[in-house]
Amino acid sequence: MTEAPQSLSMNAMDEKPALPLPPPLKALRERGPIALFLDFDGTLVDLAPTPDSINIPSNLAQRLEALAATLDGRLALVSGRATDNLEQHLGPLKIARAGSHGISRFQADGHRLGAEPEGLPREVYDALGKYAQANGFDLETKAHGAALHYRSVPDREHDGLTFAKNIAEQHELRLKRGKFVFELVRPGADKGGAVNAFMVEEPFKGALPIFIGDDVTDEDGFNAVSRLGGFGILVGDRFSTEALHRLASPKEVIEWLDL
Repeated sequence: MTEAPQSLSMNAMDEKPALPLPPPLKALRERGPIALFLDFDGTLVDLAPTPDSINIPSNLAQRLEALAATLDGRLALVSGRATDNLEQHLGPLKIARAGSHGISRFQADGHRLGAEPEGLPREVYDALGKYAQANGFDLETKAHGAALHYRSVPDREHDGLTFAKNIAEQHELRLKRGKFVFELVRPGADKGGAVNAFMVEEPFKGALPIFIGDDVTDEDGFNAVSRLGGFGILVGDRFSTEALHRLASPKEVIEWLDL
C-alpha cells in the first residue's frame, strides 16, 4: 500500500508543479449539472487525535442538506467511517451517504443502495481489540470493518502494519492505509465503488462528478470520477495524487462549497 501521506517538500515542488485551485463552484454549476462526493475526516472536519474527538462545524448536516437541495440531491458523503458513526456526530442525515470506505451505501431517503455488506469475522475484531489494548492503539470498530489508529503511538507504526498485514492475509481481507491508521475491510470496499454505484442512479446519472478528499483512500474516488469525465480535489499538501485541483484545508473546502 502507499505510505502515509507526508508534507510536500521543496524538492517535490521542484519535480512537479503545485495543483491549481478548483474553479468556483458557481462557475462549474453554470456549465451543467454536477455531482459532489465528499470525504469527511480531513475534508469537511479537521483531523483529531482520536475519531471521537473531532470538532464538527455548527449545523453541518443542515448546511449539507441545503447544498444538496440546490444540486437536486446530487451530493453524497463518502467516508471511511460507518454511516451510523457519521450520524452519531452529525445527527440524522437526509443526504446520500456511503460508509465503511463506500461499501455501505444509502440514498438520501434512507433506502439502502445495493446489498448490505458483510462484517468482519468475530475473531478479527477480538484480535484487533487485544492488540490495540496491549500496544496503545485506538481501535475503531465498524459494522463492516475495523481501524487501528496510531496517532498517539507513531513509533509503533511498523509493528502495527506487520500485525494488520498478517490478520488481513489470514482472513482474506483488504488492508487500507491512511493518515496514522490501518484499516481492515472486505474485498470491494473502496470509495470508487461508491461513486460508480451512485452515478448510475438518479439523481446523479449524467452529472459531472467531483470528488473531494484528503487521504490515500480517496484516490479510488479520484480515479472513479476521472473515468466518468469529472475530477478530484485534494485537500492538503499530499502530492502523489490523481486529483487535478487542491484546497489547503477543511476550512477552504467549507468556503469553496459556500456552506
